Amino acid sequence: MDQSVGERAMDEVDLLVVGGGINGVGIARDAAGRGLRVLLAEKGDLGEGTSSRSGKYIHGGLRYLEYYEFRLVREALIEREVLLKAAPHIIWPMRMVIPHSPEQRPAWLVRLGLFLYDHLGGLGPLPGTRALDLRRDPEGRFIRKDFTKAFAYSDCWVDDARLVVLNAIDAAERGAAILPRTEVVGARREGPAWLVDLESHGRRRTVRAKGLVNAAGPWVEQVLGRIDGVRSTRRVRLVKGSHIILPKFWDGPQAYVLQHTDKRIIFVNPYEDDLALIGTTDIAFDGRPEDVAIDNGEIAYLFGIIERYFKVRLRREDLLHGYSGVRPLYDDDAANPSAVTRDYIFDIDQGGGEVVTGRSAGGDSGSGTSDGTPPLLSVFGGKITTFRKLAEHALDKLQPCFPAMGKAWTREAHLPGGDMADADAALHLEAVSRAHPWLPRRLARHYARLYGTRIDRVLDGATGLAGLGRHFGGLFYEAEAHYLMQHEWAETADDILFRRTKHHLRLTAAEREGFALWLETQAGGGQQRRTG
Repeated sequence: MDQSVGERAMDEVDLLVVGGGINGVGIARDAAGRGLRVLLAEKGDLGEGTSSRSGKYIHGGLRYLEYYEFRLVREALIEREVLLKAAPHIIWPMRMVIPHSPEQRPAWLVRLGLFLYDHLGGLGPLPGTRALDLRRDPEGRFIRKDFTKAFAYSDCWVDDARLVVLNAIDAAERGAAILPRTEVVGARREGPAWLVDLESHGRRRTVRAKGLVNAAGPWVEQVLGRIDGVRSTRRVRLVKGSHIILPKFWDGPQAYVLQHTDKRIIFVNPYEDDLALIGTTDIAFDGRPEDVAIDNGEIAYLFGIIERYFKVRLRREDLLHGYSGVRPLYDDDAANPSAVTRDYIFDIDQGGGEVVTGRSAGGDSGSGTSDGTPPLLSVFGGKITTFRKLAEHALDKLQPCFPAMGKAWTREAHLPGGDMADADAALHLEAVSRAHPWLPRRLARHYARLYGTRIDRVLDGATGLAGLGRHFGGLFYEAEAHYLMQHEWAETADDILFRRTKHHLRLTAAEREGFALWLETQAGGGQQRRTG
């Protein structure tokens, strides 16, 4: 990727996208692939808000069936298969075990839900549901004797932050300008275009755009407030979801789905080999999204449900890390935060204060106009699994404004690094080990999972560990840091340790501090550049 691509100034574009979360980068990628000149502006780092703080699932949403969200579940299940093929290095199948708790849901209801889950999206390559006897099957070894029955079904795991970055890389390689740490401070219509004021590192400039997309997630209403002459009655409902990370306390690759006494579902997932990721909570949130943080009540809530099901006694010192995110759900007036729809809605402002609302699957309403008035499309809601389809729908609705725009193309396309010959991550790892026998197995696996077929770009010609440069601790070497700074817009220690990778989980405090000091010297020497 040429550094000049991300640095170039695009003062006139077809589409300016606000927001570098999964929906924003998905729309930018799709639009660039259809031939539009695209600029994406993100006020922080890519995926820094909600999109790197999810439960890390590509899934249909089994519990959404209870709220009759059949269309959403079907779309998500279809997308699960599409994304698994597109990025098999960062998305892989996972078996989910639900210990049956009759106090929450009768067995027949769980069986019915799983039958629908298996068939709504068509019979794909993932194994179907089966019943388990926890007294005999190995999955029950770690479960309390109170629970004797379980059901196993399939979903997929995803490295959410890398999913965001890979979409941004693909968009940039198709001509888009990706500008993290660039805030939209104002916008106004002038004739057939938007004039959008951007601010980055204290400098301002104005970009002309034929269309504007507001995909700012939790900040979508805040962005609308900075755009002159725009009115929208739509609102997002902010719901806080928190996760905790503990040492793994069971054997096997399976995850567990626990039904709590409040009928909420909690996921207990294997994470980074020997850790467990547990969540999520669902709490109405009315503060600034930037300030969201896990609290003691949430930690106690998650500890309590684990101890209800598992033969484990947890202590506060077992907690390795916790994080919270704010989900910007479309406000459908549901009383229970867990019942708020995970579907998405588009508002298209067509000038003159007129706003047309389009349902996600509705092709006959909420479409842009071709009368020369520059459109504004705002995205309310959504979930990580359906980002690609959301982007496709968004571009279809804007098509009348861009009649020369190409057709939808992302369904069959790989994300960067996902173009494995057999789409098998395990076989790809073996190929990496054969090509680079000097790489320790765990390090080869780390590179294969994060970078897929682009591993050689990270290694940059190294033929031994010494060629990877300084070792910061764990599996983290200097070559990877340089790659992330040069090709993935990483600027800060958090960009690299928390989002582009999960090295923060394996480095000591002293090692993290050492890396931060090294990074300062790189930035001071002018080596740290944003690319795209």
